Amino acid sequence: MNLRLNRLADMVDPGSRLADIGTDHAYLPILLVKSGKISHAIASDVAAGPLENAKTDIAAAGLSDQIETRLGSGLETIKESDQIDTVVIAGMGGKLMVNLLSEAASRGVYYPSLVLEANIGENTVRRWLMANKYEIVAEDIVYEAGHIYELIKARLTDQVHELTVREQEFGPLLLKNKTDVFYKKWQGQEAYYQKLLANLNKAREKDLTRIKEVENLLAMIKTELGGEND
Repeated sequence: MNLRLNRLADMVDPGSRLADIGTDHAYLPILLVKSGKISHAIASDVAAGPLENAKTDIAAAGLSDQIETRLGSGLETIKESDQIDTVVIAGMGGKLMVNLLSEAASRGVYYPSLVLEANIGENTVRRWLMANKYEIVAEDIVYEAGHIYELIKARLTDQVHELTVREQEFGPLLLKNKTDVFYKKWQGQEAYYQKLLANLNKAREKDLTRIKEVENLLAMIKTELGGEND
């Protein structure tokens, strides 16, 4: 089991009623049920191929009675009668993740606990959480097989938990404990945005709004890499 999945599993509360959205091979539900941390899970995927892989792996683990597979888009596969209290969404873009959560929210459906890992657009996810009265209670950042992943755990509350622009971008809890992986990520992002800024400035018709956005972000990144705080 890889580092990213183990860290996701660590964020799930014992005894949770869990739905893993975009489950692929159902590695996470299998790990959690096998370890005894949870007793039941729903493994959901929009694509039939990955769901068949999940069914095969669940059967091989001898857990077909405890992990149920569902074919469908996002959170539409989850029923009220499932009494799901924890939703895991990992390995997709932040914009898609927010779309799935927003679709459920449009039906008045919010889940008490969310464990999220976006492979891009984490700031979009944090903004959605803030707007929808979720509090970020844990964050992690891991490097594995050439990729860096940010993990976010959030709980539903009855009030908005304001995040500064800095916290939206870098993570309120990641900022409190800047690890080597944090610096590795943002050094890479700094190089990316410097290249992007150079290309924007070379354009015949300059997108001044985008140039300003990138300049502001680069200034924020430089501050964090320099170890300064607001």
